[in-house]
Amino acid sequence: MDLKLKPFDFAQAASRAGMADVAQRVQAKTAASSVGGVGGVESSFQTSFSQALKGISQAQTQAATMQREVQFDNPTVSLEETMIAMQKAQLGFQSAVQFRNKLVQAYTDIMNMQV
Repeated sequence: MDLKLKPFDFAQAASRAGMADVAQRVQAKTAASSVGGVGGVESSFQTSFSQALKGISQAQTQAATMQREVQFDNPTVSLEETMIAMQKAQLGFQSAVQFRNKLVQAYTDIMNMQV
C-alpha cells in the first residue's frame, strides 16, 4: 500500500480555526527562519505548537472575561460577540485535543511496529 502524506500547513489550519493572529505569527516565523536541519524543524514545531496553545489559552480567557461581563450586564459587551468568542475558544480547544490524540496514536503505532 502506497501512502503519501501531504505536509501539514499549521498556518493554514490556524487561519481556518479563526486564529488569524497565530497564523500570521507562524508564517512570519517560517519565512524568517531558515530550516537547516532536524534541530531547526523541531524548534520550529515547538515554537508553532506553543504559540498555538497560547492563542487557544488567550481565546479561552477572552471568552471567559466576556461571559463574566455579560453576566454583570455590561452594556459594552454584546451577547452575540460573547457567543462567537466562546465558540472560537471551544473550536480551538477541540482542535488541540484532536491534534494531541493524533500524536498519541502515531506514537503508539510507531512503538507497536515490528523491526
